[in-house]
Amino acid sequence: MEKKTRLQRRALTAIVIAVLATAIGAVFGAPGAGRAADTPPKNTQEPSISGTPQQGQTLTADPGQWSGTKPMTYSYQWRRCTSGDNNCLAISGATGRLYDVKAQDVGHSLRVRVTAKNSAGSSSAVSNATAPVAPAGPAPKPKPTNGCPAGSGTVNVSDLSPPARLSIDTWNANPSVLGRNVGTLTIKVHISACSGRAVQGALVYAAAVPFNQFTPVEVQTDSTGWATITEQQQSGYPANPGRQQLLAVFLRARKAGDNVLGGITGSRLVAFKVNLHA
Repeated sequence: MEKKTRLQRRALTAIVIAVLATAIGAVFGAPGAGRAADTPPKNTQEPSISGTPQQGQTLTADPGQWSGTKPMTYSYQWRRCTSGDNNCLAISGATGRLYDVKAQDVGHSLRVRVTAKNSAGSSSAVSNATAPVAPAGPAPKPKPTNGCPAGSGTVNVSDLSPPARLSIDTWNANPSVLGRNVGTLTIKVHISACSGRAVQGALVYAAAVPFNQFTPVEVQTDSTGWATITEQQQSGYPANPGRQQLLAVFLRARKAGDNVLGGITGSRLVAFKVNLHA
C-alpha cells in the first residue's frame, strides 16, 4: 500500500512539473521563439558605375540594393571586359569602391562585381558594363604666367589676363588744334599690350575733362589696335571761354566684363591744344 502511494506521489509531481513547464513556455516562449532566422544577402537592385570611362578619370562603384539580415558589408572587384562585354577578367589590385582608369583599359569596357556579406552568408552581383574606355584627352595648355598668349602680332583682348595690362601708347585729334567752334572732334587711340603687340577688341572710352564739353564715347579697337572715337561739341565747351589753351581728355582701355578699375584695364589723361582765337 505504501509503495503504491509513493508511485502516485511521483506521478502527481511529474504532472505538476509538466503543467508548470507548459505554463512557463506559454508566458516566456520556448527557447528561440520570437527571433527570426538570419537570412543571407540577396541583390534587389544591381550595382552601378558612375563617372567618365576615359583614361585618367576615376570611376565610382555603387553597391546597389540588397535584402537580408543587417548589418551587411560590401567588397568590390573591378573587371576588364572584351568580346561584347561578356569576357571579363578581374583587374589585379582593383578592389576598392573607386577605380582610376588606366591606359590598358582603353578600348575595353569595365564592370564591377560587388559581394555582400552578413551573419548568414554572402552573395555577389555584377554591374552593367561601361561604354568602351576612351583615351586620355589632350593635356590642357599651360597658362602663361605673364597673362599674354604665345606668338607675335595682334592679340585679341579676350586672350589677355592679369598681370598683362592694356597700354594707351598713341593718340591724336582732328582737328589737331581746337578752335572755338569745333563741331565734331575725332580722337584716334592705339592700344597695345605684351611688349607692344596691337590689341584687337579692347573697349576704349574718351571723355573731356571737365565734362559737358564733348559727348563721351566708348568704341572697340580694330585688327590693328586702333579705335576711332567721334564726339560732338557740347554747350560746356570751351570750359573757359577767355583763357582755355588745352582740352584734357580722360582715356580708358578695358576688356569687356572686367571691372573698370581692375583686370587688365589701362587709363591715361591726355591733352590737345586749344586756340580760341584761330
